[in-house]
Amino acid sequence: MPLHPAGREALLAALEDGWADPQRLYSQARRARQLLDAARGFFSDFLGVPASQVTFTANGTAAVQAAVLGALAARRRFGATLVHSTIEHSSVLHCAAQHVRGGGKAVPVGVDRLGRIDLDEWTETVKEPGVALAALISASHEVGTVQPVELAADACGEVPLLVDASMSAGLGEVPGKWSYLTASARKWGGPAGVGVLAIRKGARWVSPWPDGAREADLPSVVAAAAALHAVREEAAEQAKRLSALIDRIRVGVARNVPDVEVVGDPVDRLPHLVTFSCLYVDGEALLHALDRRGFAVSSGSSCTSSTLQPSHVLAAMGALTHGNIRICLHRDTLESDVDRFLAELPGIVRELRAEVGM
Repeated sequence: MPLHPAGREALLAALEDGWADPQRLYSQARRARQLLDAARGFFSDFLGVPASQVTFTANGTAAVQAAVLGALAARRRFGATLVHSTIEHSSVLHCAAQHVRGGGKAVPVGVDRLGRIDLDEWTETVKEPGVALAALISASHEVGTVQPVELAADACGEVPLLVDASMSAGLGEVPGKWSYLTASARKWGGPAGVGVLAIRKGARWVSPWPDGAREADLPSVVAAAAALHAVREEAAEQAKRLSALIDRIRVGVARNVPDVEVVGDPVDRLPHLVTFSCLYVDGEALLHALDRRGFAVSSGSSCTSSTLQPSHVLAAMGALTHGNIRICLHRDTLESDVDRFLAELPGIVRELRAEVGM
């Protein structure tokens, strides 16, 4: 998502005023400390945790990794099982794999065709003996389906819940029930290179980092806070506008492109994201064809896009993974952009299918 103007303005100001090391005692360093404390205070108020329980990481992936590994280490005496949905971000899945290699256990819980967690299976799984941590994304980063986090948290009982709220922090609703929460600034129009880790008071956690590890770059942290503040101020208006555009895409693609599957919940979803898959079309070819026409879209798994691997989320849903395109709208997206996309997409798909004899 492009850097929000408020984030850009804050970043430039912080580069001028917050260049010093906030750990030092000279005057410029004290000013940098004030900026850092103000940014931390904003996230503290926004998430409802003490400022001391908010940490800024190098990115959203690092925040998730720190949350998972730190929570599992701190809760070793309670058990060694990590429960997670099959549609978590790859950062959770990679931590789960590492945990298993180290002798732990990871249990995935499935989702339905809309991408929503199976609550009955979730409830049964988190109540098994030895569960140390449960992880559930607040809304799918692939298909936009909002997860029933509050109900999942209730089912967890004494088992702490990690919520990856990267996709909901900007235009969505941030769940209130969690023990650990992570987010990524670039998902709401903040700068790349800032992740947020919040830990409820009383939740066990030990840092997986060596002593002396530093937080994210201070000017970027300040910009991340400024961008999120601005986004939340305009969230209701933007969510309504973008959701209407997403509805037009969902309907237009399904109506005008044969052999296409628009995935995710059509109602209980993020307001700015839509994914569809086209049969008989290579996703990479479709992505490049759209890119040549000025459309910035994604294909493959959103968390392994550099390899264009099929989406593990779509696979978990039992959805079509061929010709997968994911569109994420933002505050600069115009109605005319959507009109042009819907006008050009059918012809592009038709040409690509003709090239392979379909």
